[in-house]
Amino acid sequence: MIDAIEVRGLSKSFRAGHKALDEVNLSVAPGEMVALLGASGSGKSTLLRHLAGFVAADRGDSYVRVNGREVQRNGRIHPKVRQVRAEIGFVFQQFNLVGRLPVITNVLVGMLPRVPMWRSLLRHFRHDEVRVGMEALAQVGIDHYARQRASTLSGGQQQRAAIARTLVQNAGVILADEPIASLDPESSRKVMDTLAHINRTRKVAVVVSLHQVDVALRYCPRVVALRHGRVVYDGPAAALTESMLRQLYGADVAELLPVEGGRLVASPPSLAAQPMAAAA
Repeated sequence: MIDAIEVRGLSKSFRAGHKALDEVNLSVAPGEMVALLGASGSGKSTLLRHLAGFVAADRGDSYVRVNGREVQRNGRIHPKVRQVRAEIGFVFQQFNLVGRLPVITNVLVGMLPRVPMWRSLLRHFRHDEVRVGMEALAQVGIDHYARQRASTLSGGQQQRAAIARTLVQNAGVILADEPIASLDPESSRKVMDTLAHINRTRKVAVVVSLHQVDVALRYCPRVVALRHGRVVYDGPAAALTESMLRQLYGADVAELLPVEGGRLVASPPSLAAQPMAAAA
């Protein structure tokens, strides 16, 4: 079976003596949901941007492949990376929607890799394409906002619109860079429910960068933890311990998640394992 994501020997230096990524190796199977954990500056966002081919790694023996297709190798972005990127949905922390445009138009931007240039420039989409966009909005629970300007939506609704854009894109891999960092708890829950629902029903590999340890435990069976650009833990979320979190964050673990006897307290059963309720 071809891995959804395969990374070998990935390093990135932004200034002398500091490596944002240091010999990262990672494999993600199709249909996996994986949380990236680590303190600010640990390399989570940098890794995601390398996976999408937004940034080239340092020169050296390394590569990144998504769905078996090369994104970059030895510090060079593949010449046909746009074709690979068409299969990668990227959910940004700040939504990346055009506020003055209707929500449905923002969602249909996900079709641009498959739409002729003249139609994309004129924002001319066929009825069948609009129907696909509306179905995507319905799946994330905000189809009734389709004709409103994106700027009128709440932060959580805008993030779900961004996720709908990846559905229209028909992405085989979704990379989410701290998608709930600026959201309130209820909006965060709805966004994570949406990602988990897509992962479960479409068998799409999802890699989500998070600061919230409890959220990672609730939604992601597997955790990859970074510290100073290196992978220091890659395994079951349930096996994380207080000492591991101290190593990662250098903080009082009680501030991150309650623990008992050095073991993380189990989170409630994930809503990801249940049918997603209609989002308000």
